[in-house]
Amino acid sequence: MEIEKDILIEDLVEDYPFAEEYLRVKGIKCIRCGEPIWGTLEDACKEKGFNDEQINEIIKELNEINQNKNNQNEQENQHTRRIETTRYKRD
Repeated sequence: MEIEKDILIEDLVEDYPFAEEYLRVKGIKCIRCGEPIWGTLEDACKEKGFNDEQINEIIKELNEINQNKNNQNEQENQHTRRIETTRYKRD
């Protein structure tokens, strides 16, 4: 599932915890960062003065980070499966 501009901030930080730090660095503090924000990612970006092009770049970057994390998790899972398979064969 991809992150889109109409995702609610609450859902974003719950489903994609890494987004909290990313948004904080961009100057968009969210619920857990101390500044309660309600509404969508797009709303939060516009409140901080980001234009449509910048918002699209933020969404692109968030999705790239998410994809990289998913790839890393898959690699770790494959490694774990290889170790478990090796142990099983030895026993």
